[in-house]
Amino acid sequence: MFYLTLHQNRLFLTKEEHIAYWVRTANRDWRTVQDLYKSKNYLPALFFSHLVLEKLVKGHWVKDNASNTPPKIHNLIVLIDNTKYQITDDDKDFLRAMNQFQLEGRYPDYKNTLYRLYKATKTNNILNKVNIFRKCLLKNL
Repeated sequence: MFYLTLHQNRLFLTKEEHIAYWVRTANRDWRTVQDLYKSKNYLPALFFSHLVLEKLVKGHWVKDNASNTPPKIHNLIVLIDNTKYQITDDDKDFLRAMNQFQLEGRYPDYKNTLYRLYKATKTNNILNKVNIFRKCLLKNL
């Protein structure tokens, strides 16, 4: 879906509509995370968790920058560093760790290593942290 289409008879979306797009798609992906975890698809759940955070950070990027089009990158640290959203060093470490999961869908060889590492308990712990961070990002949009 390309979101720069006619919307309510307008060619361009407002800043608020761009932010709403990122929130809406992040919420949809969060439901996917839950479904993937329940079906024991742990690594895809972590990949989609990264997408959730990426989309919410991109919502903040749109909010805090003149442009409505965030950079087409996946690195959570680079994205959040270009917003006004303040995070702790621990949060930064968490986002840095989450960056490894965006590779899952892009590099199959890397995926094999991760499959051995992430099982139910470890994945659940990460998803709980993602959910806390997700709620904070949403609250401040």
